Amino acid sequence: MGAVATEEFSAGLPVRVGDIGRELKKLWDVNGGAMTRASLINLAVYSEAPGSLTKNTELISKITQNHACRAIVVEADCTAEHASVEAWISAHCRISRAGSKQICSEQLSFHLKAEAAALLPNIVFSQLDSDLPFYLWWQGEFHDAMDSQLWTWVDRLIYDSRAWSDFTAQMERVETAQTEARQRVVLCDLNWTRLMQFRLAIAQFFDHPCMHEYFEEIERVEIDFHPGFRSTAVLLVGWLAAQLQWRELRQSGKLSLTFVDAAGNRIAAALKEVNGQPISRCALHCGKIEFRVTHEAAEDLLHVWSAAEGGNRLDELMPAGSDDPVALVNEELMRGGPHRVYLREFN
Repeated sequence: MGAVATEEFSAGLPVRVGDIGRELKKLWDVNGGAMTRASLINLAVYSEAPGSLTKNTELISKITQNHACRAIVVEADCTAEHASVEAWISAHCRISRAGSKQICSEQLSFHLKAEAAALLPNIVFSQLDSDLPFYLWWQGEFHDAMDSQLWTWVDRLIYDSRAWSDFTAQMERVETAQTEARQRVVLCDLNWTRLMQFRLAIAQFFDHPCMHEYFEEIERVEIDFHPGFRSTAVLLVGWLAAQLQWRELRQSGKLSLTFVDAAGNRIAAALKEVNGQPISRCALHCGKIEFRVTHEAAEDLLHVWSAAEGGNRLDELMPAGSDDPVALVNEELMRGGPHRVYLREFN
């Protein structure tokens, strides 16, 4: 049981890379059938942040509570002076519903230094579990030169565009990866996922056909975002523009955009930095009526309301979702499809 991940989230049992298969077999044999290996997907996590191996081991321990997988966790130090590869094996276990066995997911951990970081495709490919789908969670920014072979194996590419320093350049690299994979890679932006409940709350205002007339009356959009989440606010505006066929007319600084709808009407979009939730408010002003969704700090519900000038105000509450990385990744692991609405923003 020494190789089973503990609550301190150590990397596990040190092994030689060439001995991983044999050591995994010994791990299961030594427990005499008390542990059952389960795997539905391959999930690789790549990061160049110092200490990410421990942090991501903790995340994997939570993700495997709901998604059995073979996890391949990689920390790369591209600036190290000397090349080296270190490897560990561990397992994340939970008690089965019957309570008689532990259902376990394997984790293979690697620390790559200097030139050894270029071995990433070889290491990942050699450790994939049979023909199961391969999900790659890439943490941080993509490099200029990426190994095209890696993308041919990936089924879903998970990333978070929130902190990208140059969104356009990074998106071009993502699209290049998708092209090299002949469009088989499904792009999963966690920045898009964190907007899901907000998008649902806004869309429900217009569920009934009689509300569609307000699409042409939208004059102004206001979005409040937490510092560091401007890209999330821009994605929300982009979703509205893509769905309503608005064309961007101009951008004044980082907090003001102007669009033109199909009828030639101008729509002003104002972004405001406010401490609180990633997105704490989105308001659509349509003539004499306002549609608003707010997410107060430390609350797990969205306050959704609409009000006409001099008329009644309609209020309701809706789920707010979570910005926790485990919750965001779990949401992606439960979903299928190519995220066509997300891709439409960049066409």
